[in-house]
Amino acid sequence: MKPVKITVVGAGNVGASLGQRLIEKNFADVVLLDIVEGLPQGKALDILESGPVLGFTHRITGSNSYADTAGSDVAVITSGAARKPGMSREDLLKINTGIVSSVTKEIARYSPDAVIIVVANPVDAMTWVACQASGFPRSRVMGLSGALDGARLATFIALEANVPVTDVNCWVMGEHGSSMVVFPRFATIKGKPITEIFSKEVIDRLVQRAVNGGAEIVGLLKTSSAFYAPSAAAGRMAEAVIRDSSEVIPCAACLDGEYGLTGTVIGVPVKLGKGGIQQIVDAGLTAGESAVLSASAAAVRKQIDSIELQG
Repeated sequence: MKPVKITVVGAGNVGASLGQRLIEKNFADVVLLDIVEGLPQGKALDILESGPVLGFTHRITGSNSYADTAGSDVAVITSGAARKPGMSREDLLKINTGIVSSVTKEIARYSPDAVIIVVANPVDAMTWVACQASGFPRSRVMGLSGALDGARLATFIALEANVPVTDVNCWVMGEHGSSMVVFPRFATIKGKPITEIFSKEVIDRLVQRAVNGGAEIVGLLKTSSAFYAPSAAAGRMAEAVIRDSSEVIPCAACLDGEYGLTGTVIGVPVKLGKGGIQQIVDAGLTAGESAVLSASAAAVRKQIDSIELQG
């Protein structure tokens, strides 16, 4: 029986952090791939040398060749331009379309049975690009959205309520961007909706901070974007797939009729396990909530319609 194998494409801040998180969990071998010679090899070797200290026995290797990624069970695409101060996710659309399309084709070539997780921004549109470029069933292509957005919101709620973050659970839906959708009734502290705990003013403030979560970090760092929380969220998704946990996590998914939406990609709660998305979960939205989600989907559809894929 071959060991489980995860490829992380891109050895920048997000990719290297993700490689470290995955190997320290000790459930899969990891290949860290990048086009820059020496970069993935150096980072992978540095991480591997922490094995005797931390006690993990799986291997992480660095490479510049997709041939070394062959037979991966999961491939995470972190490569692409990162946001800089004043830059929106939409500004990245054109350049990252080319990168994600090229990377996805190589993944599909060497690992035709892999599950693809997209991290590159704007992630909803890039997930659509990966769906098209791979030719994979939509169940095997997903993007990082609600797993990260929900974690950010949960962090702010826990700080506001002065409770452990483990007491907080959040579902964040829609676009991973300015039109993300937060329905406060899906955010709870020990199962109690925050609508019963906080005033509307407090909730609005927390939601707005979550919406601007990535931009807040970009503004603070000045020269880079977030990578610790994104790598943790992507790692959680990969682990759910590999361990076949059937965990429900909001992710960017290609929709075909679910929530009344077709031909677009947005964050919705999905059940993750072996083979990727096992089920798109119906959140039981009201008519008003469905209208808000549809408006968010329309924003992503506008991005998708502007994409020109090369053959």
